[in-house]
Amino acid sequence: MKQRRGTYTSHPLFQKIIEYVNILIGSAIVALAFNLFLLPNKVASGGVSGISTILHSAFGWEPAYVQWAFNIPLFVAGVITLGKQFGVKTAIGTIFLPLVVFFTKNMEPATTNPLLGALFGGIGVGLGLGLVFRGKASTGGTDLAAQIIHKYTGLTLGTCVAIIDGLIVITAAFVFDIERGLYALIGLYVTSKTIDVVQIGLGRSKMAMVITQREEEVRQAILSQIDRGVTKLSAFGGYTDLEKPILMCVVDQTEFTKLKQLVRGIDPAAFVIVMDASEVLGEGFKRA
Repeated sequence: MKQRRGTYTSHPLFQKIIEYVNILIGSAIVALAFNLFLLPNKVASGGVSGISTILHSAFGWEPAYVQWAFNIPLFVAGVITLGKQFGVKTAIGTIFLPLVVFFTKNMEPATTNPLLGALFGGIGVGLGLGLVFRGKASTGGTDLAAQIIHKYTGLTLGTCVAIIDGLIVITAAFVFDIERGLYALIGLYVTSKTIDVVQIGLGRSKMAMVITQREEEVRQAILSQIDRGVTKLSAFGGYTDLEKPILMCVVDQTEFTKLKQLVRGIDPAAFVIVMDASEVLGEGFKRA
């Protein structure tokens, strides 16, 4: 059954509320991961939280104050330099995250094993940041610094982020030891992968491109036996210069084996190209 359009879930006000809820919950998760896993194990896995971990261990400075001291000026500089696109939502993440860090600072560490701290801290930070990004905001900090550097140097945004986080990890290795620096790298990697999972999801679909002499039979079989849509693309053979339509179909992983068997059963000589489709929106898949 198709979803009815115009329900309360698609109302702009409802969507706006969901975005703010994502920002608040995501910021709280990042703060808890910081206090429960990263800070007690001295895992400075990049960002302003990594800087606050280093300064807390070196000078005893309160992490929440350090994060505010970096986040707020960077937010102001970002608005002045890059424009007002950051808006209220990024300001909320910038202020609320250190606030939760401050109020949960006396919680007992979940583990004193630095490897577990890096792994689960990275998962927690990635989960929280993924929710914040889904709320179309950020928690400010070094992300804004990277965008400012990107604007004035011409370096790619990814390179700027890598340089900043790399410097923080190197500093952690000097302040603590090489081992802690390696744990920080593990935390950074786990964070990036967890953000991808939150943004894209665990499910992976497959996109198949089928070139066959029996394209009408294959098309009808996919439509009727797999119940998936098929798009016919116009193409020409590079050697013969003859028109050879390509059938494009996106299926779930669970349906992929059935698709292969179906195509092979109709045309054993069919040429099939398969690619991962990280995120698919539309009928039969996720809705935006």
